[in-house]
Amino acid sequence: MDLGLRDKVAIVTGGSSGIGLATARAFLAEGAAVAICARGEARLQAAAAALRALPGARVYARACDVLQPNQVRAFVDGAVAALGGLDVLVNNAGGGRFSTFADTPDADWRAELELKFFSIIHPTRAALPHLRARGGGAIAVVNAVLARQPETHMVVTSAARAGVLSLTRSLANEFAPFGVRVNSVMLGTIESEQWRRRYREAATALSEAEWLADIARDRGIPLGRFGTPEEVAAALVFLCSAPASFITGATLDVDGGVHRYV
Repeated sequence: MDLGLRDKVAIVTGGSSGIGLATARAFLAEGAAVAICARGEARLQAAAAALRALPGARVYARACDVLQPNQVRAFVDGAVAALGGLDVLVNNAGGGRFSTFADTPDADWRAELELKFFSIIHPTRAALPHLRARGGGAIAVVNAVLARQPETHMVVTSAARAGVLSLTRSLANEFAPFGVRVNSVMLGTIESEQWRRRYREAATALSEAEWLADIARDRGIPLGRFGTPEEVAAALVFLCSAPASFITGATLDVDGGVHRYV
């Protein structure tokens, strides 16, 4: 299937590893140009070098803290100047915070809410004029099933994710007249360096695959395994593509069936 992304320009925040890097790679495979950002300069440049090694790849990379609006604006404007425009924004930056209500101080609440909201608000604010200048485009937000299925051990992140779900739908409604679609993916448990680090720390006799499979069973994931960054990337790229041109304000669960909501 032709996704209609050839010669389009996509920005991916948090693009130096994991889901962000896999998403950048997937856009390049479809013939799009890609701009990535991350806070760590060394890892970002290593990721950019790997992407540029792909056939025909056009890649722009710049270190950027998505919580700093001036840095975000400079990154987006630099990407547009280098790559010739902007058609897609993937808001991917952000992680998770493990804590219950009882052991979460005010500072952690503020930090998590700021990260989850402003990692979307700043890039979207910077990108929107460029998307409108192209006559429309697509924004995709990486969210989590926690938005609809909160966990007590992740109370701050669950609350923030629920707010992000509402924000995404609000943006979809507001931007629709401009031809800018806004959708999100709702993640379950995805393989990551964090999980690989936990495996090493566990010092188990099990292989990594066996250890992860045990955790998947404990978590009740119907497909019996973790997802991969590439599977998330495929969903994000589809939502930003021409075949998804009548989809906005939607969520796509990429969670192995673990969600219990209807």
